[in-house]
Amino acid sequence: MKNTIRLAAALLLGGASASAGAGAADWYASQDPFAVYGNTYYVGTRGISAVLITSPAGHILIDGGPSGASAQIAAHIRQLGFKVEDIRYILSGHEHFDHAGGIAALQKMSGAVVLASPASVEVLRTGQPDKRDAQYPGLQPMDPVANTRAVRDGEVVKLGPLAVTARFTPGHTPGATSWTWQSNEGGKTMHMVYADSINALAADGRSFSRNPLYPNARADIEHSISTVKGLDCDVLVSAHPEGSDLWERKAKQAELGDAAFVDHDACRKYAANARTRLEGVLAAEARP
Repeated sequence: MKNTIRLAAALLLGGASASAGAGAADWYASQDPFAVYGNTYYVGTRGISAVLITSPAGHILIDGGPSGASAQIAAHIRQLGFKVEDIRYILSGHEHFDHAGGIAALQKMSGAVVLASPASVEVLRTGQPDKRDAQYPGLQPMDPVANTRAVRDGEVVKLGPLAVTARFTPGHTPGATSWTWQSNEGGKTMHMVYADSINALAADGRSFSRNPLYPNARADIEHSISTVKGLDCDVLVSAHPEGSDLWERKAKQAELGDAAFVDHDACRKYAANARTRLEGVLAAEARP
């Protein structure tokens, strides 16, 4: 029963487990790239988000998809008319192989500096999963990532006119990070949010809320839910696109243009869903 609730929480929130079987087909499924708003583009797969923010001074890529998806993401970037070699920074959401497994290959293609929270950087550098992670027994190793640097919570990554802020949102993993910036289109500026997974999830035989290796997991994820809820948020892309209704919005893009992705309540709804799932997991883990 507990495992069923955990997996349901992950899928409903769009933050599937990083175990080998969960959601793997969608993780690699083909998805044409598209503009989200202004200089922000979706370049991920059908089931795993990756976002490109462009500028004349170079580009910033958020997340690299699962191991083996790097070629697809690179092709998407080129399909949009941009050069992979012009990516200056790759920003990591969280240190699971379904989101960070492709970063090493994309770093080699681009020569970019990879930026992440200190906890994420330790995993990215070695490629070995964090044993504190409640999903640890089901996590896969990744290719080690070269040229990494840790960022501080609230640090602003600047590149020409671009300014992207790190918002630490741990809990799903110790190093989870969301990212915020602004994009302009037609004279209208929107607050953009790449929200990392903020769902509570544990592998078989482990507890999310009573994990001795990560005793602050519950407090961290509760704080992260509050952080996401309070963000200035006009356009939301979540680490798993279905978690922010991205495909429902994409279906309206032909009619509404990029305004289809604007929802000023998106982060509050994302946080509310996370809170509901957390309550379900905590209730299940409290049972004998």
